[in-house]
Amino acid sequence: MGRARRARKIAATAAYGGGGVAAAGAALGAAGWGVIKAEAALARRVIGNPFDDSPDDAGVYGAGRGVPYELVVLGDSSAAGMGADSPHETVGAIIASGVSALTGRRVRLTNAAVVGAESSDLERQLANALEEITHPDVVLIMVGANDVTHRIERSASVRALEQTVRRIRALGSEVVVGTCPDLGTIQPIRQPLRSLMKRWSRDLAAAQTVAVVEAGGRTVSLGDLLGPEFDESPHEMFSKDRFHPSAAGYARAAAALLPSVCAALAVWGADTSDRAPEPRRGEGVGPVAVAAGQAVREPGAEVAPTEIAGQDRGPRGRWAVLLRRRHDAVPPSEDTPVVTEGSDESTAVERA
Repeated sequence: MGRARRARKIAATAAYGGGGVAAAGAALGAAGWGVIKAEAALARRVIGNPFDDSPDDAGVYGAGRGVPYELVVLGDSSAAGMGADSPHETVGAIIASGVSALTGRRVRLTNAAVVGAESSDLERQLANALEEITHPDVVLIMVGANDVTHRIERSASVRALEQTVRRIRALGSEVVVGTCPDLGTIQPIRQPLRSLMKRWSRDLAAAQTVAVVEAGGRTVSLGDLLGPEFDESPHEMFSKDRFHPSAAGYARAAAALLPSVCAALAVWGADTSDRAPEPRRGEGVGPVAVAAGQAVREPGAEVAPTEIAGQDRGPRGRWAVLLRRRHDAVPPSEDTPVVTEGSDESTAVERA
């Protein structure tokens, strides 16, 4: 069965609430799982000690008058920024700074992500975020890695993500989801576990894409975004625990996500407007499952809902457009002194 078909099946099972596709690796026998458990135990010994916590990056970023954009971040440790040394090094902070630099408007960041979270935790995170801001302009979600490592039923993971995206869209807010990264790129994980993690994470990412686009959101493939850089400079791209990204790794992910966040906000930027796909760049329109299968092989590829001749669906499901947005340099974020409410001074970061 091809990845597009598997993604469609997982997403369909999630939509109808069935048991569907079993937890990752259900086809393995007892002996196979014995090998996998041994490799997982070895990986835990090789991977460095986890960090105590992630930086608190909540606050107002950038300069300008008027009402700031409201950016909410949900998800797991990658969304929380575990591995970053400073608040301004997280994905949320870099994107907030980038949007502000492009628009000349401040961005208020509310980060409700939790280290170790699974997709089932997104609903609670959203509820917590909405206690602080009732109408976000855009919600950024990064989730999936823990669902894979904890062997969560993929259809259950996808269902939880889709329900959260639908609730956000019902608020009138935009949604951008950074899909599950390719865990097969983590060097401390050895074979055969690495190959299995690669397949499980890519299948989950494709199914996430189908569900999110069906729910009206857009996705960005994180795939093996850090794979080549890890091989060339692992000490720069990954943090000291050899598992979570470093500041440079988070900047790489933010550069892939920023154009799609800008497109969701309909703000000006390099290649951030919703445009027609360019076939010469491998872009195009087709069934969402096909686009999802292709996107997992193309880190940074965006998949979003679209229409053909005024119709949003075809015989094989929702129409989707796959784009490879150009990733220009992300404007840097800098820590600056706290500026009190009502001050006229411009700020780069106004801590919440």
